[in-house]
Amino acid sequence: MSQPSAQPGPQLNLRGAVDLGAIAARNARREEVARRQAGDPVAAAPAPFVVDVTEQNFTEVVQQSAEVPVLVELWAEGYDTGAEVLVTLVGEAGGRLLLARIDAQAEPNLAQSLLQTLQARSVPLVAAIVKGQPIPLFTGSYPSAEEGRPLLEEVLRVAEANGVSGRLAGAEDVDQAAEPSAPPLPPLHAEALAALETGDLDAAAAAWHKALAQDPRDVEATAGLARVGVLRRLEGVDADAARSAAAAAPTDVAAQLVAADLDLAGGHVEDAFARLVRLVTLTAGEERDAARTHLLELFAVVGPDDPRVAKARLALSRALF
Repeated sequence: MSQPSAQPGPQLNLRGAVDLGAIAARNARREEVARRQAGDPVAAAPAPFVVDVTEQNFTEVVQQSAEVPVLVELWAEGYDTGAEVLVTLVGEAGGRLLLARIDAQAEPNLAQSLLQTLQARSVPLVAAIVKGQPIPLFTGSYPSAEEGRPLLEEVLRVAEANGVSGRLAGAEDVDQAAEPSAPPLPPLHAEALAALETGDLDAAAAAWHKALAQDPRDVEATAGLARVGVLRRLEGVDADAARSAAAAAPTDVAAQLVAADLDLAGGHVEDAFARLVRLVTLTAGEERDAARTHLLELFAVVGPDDPRVAKARLALSRALF
């Protein structure tokens, strides 16, 4: 195993190239979104956004309508089919709505007062309160998500027009929960990245080779090896001199390949791709093939799902054919 270099070559910009933990994080987020779309009340509307109302706390809940619109639900056992839709819609609002649930059987006086105020006769009843003023929404049945979502958006617009545009306490925690942290990297990936941080390219390559031996379809390991290739080629390179040489000789394949590596290492992904596509159009034979092969390796560094790769692949096809 080689020792870390005292002056390691340029480090690839992980943001500009490829984040090896991104796919795992995206998968975790997809699972969270799927739970919400499936109507999971815990995922859709955490406790800070839903409150059970009694005569004792009703005034306090109404006072909150000066900060956020309060969605009042008057319900009764046996008549609450579809109530989970409200929980889901309130959760989607991300703390901009409070759902206040009133059990008509447990709170008959409060229920009767609310029915009289809204000139309604049956439950379930759904209304909004903005700055203490009630706005009737639904009565006799619960809305579908397709019906309720635009209506609640309109409630939020009306509230904002009247200076009610706050967010409930706890909304920040929900935001964080909606973006779960990425699961730990596989051990060999973590080993490779740790080696890369110290400049030990041989150790990083060895770890990624092991990962590919376990799973030849490991896209992140393929990208890691391609990244090591770039860093190895840039060891000891004088960046200013290399760029000057490339500018002076547009068809010098060796000079252009080094410059493309420098572009990528600096996070200028599209510049690297464009440089090599241009080189393909200006060369022929073995030189052209060298430019094409080098470009494909840089594609591996960035990753097949990156839109910049798709765009450059199309440009390469046009240049070749």
